[in-house]
Amino acid sequence: MAWNRAHVGDPQTGANALEWSITAMRDATQRLAGDQVLDHAQGFAVISEAVWWVTIVDAALVRYHHQAYESAIESQAPARRGAIEGTFAGLRFARNQMGYRLDPADFIQPGEGHLGPGHDCVTSWRWRSLPQPDLGSLPHRGRAWEATRYRAYQAQLAGHTIGETFGRATAFLNLAFANLAAA
Repeated sequence: MAWNRAHVGDPQTGANALEWSITAMRDATQRLAGDQVLDHAQGFAVISEAVWWVTIVDAALVRYHHQAYESAIESQAPARRGAIEGTFAGLRFARNQMGYRLDPADFIQPGEGHLGPGHDCVTSWRWRSLPQPDLGSLPHRGRAWEATRYRAYQAQLAGHTIGETFGRATAFLNLAFANLAAA
């Protein structure tokens, strides 16, 4: 904590942390397409990790590098922009619910085939449709926030493959990061 306090606002420290996070996100999403996943539990873990890293990088870019992020958003066609924004909102919903209120298996429908090299890749698994969560315990503003993210999850993730979702998210985050590096 002392080191963090001493380096608040240090651009080099922030750039290094973001580069490290981008690398971790890329590693996590590359594991989705790998053939090392042997069972459903491992597949759920790999997907959960990818959700975490993608949403961390997204949040860092939105909060600390808003211009690069907005430039990347504005470079997209309107329909693609809506899909990207909805994908991130849906992934935030998954991150907020997964492991706390719902099990990862509640979110993800594994493929039908035998898992293993060349048989069934985690990227072909699909996000499940979910019933509207009970948000009554949240304050009014929190209910509205989470309900918006739930609707985005249903529209942009439910029924879609893991590969499609993370492909869209990582392509955009890599573009936003490239905009930052160019600046």
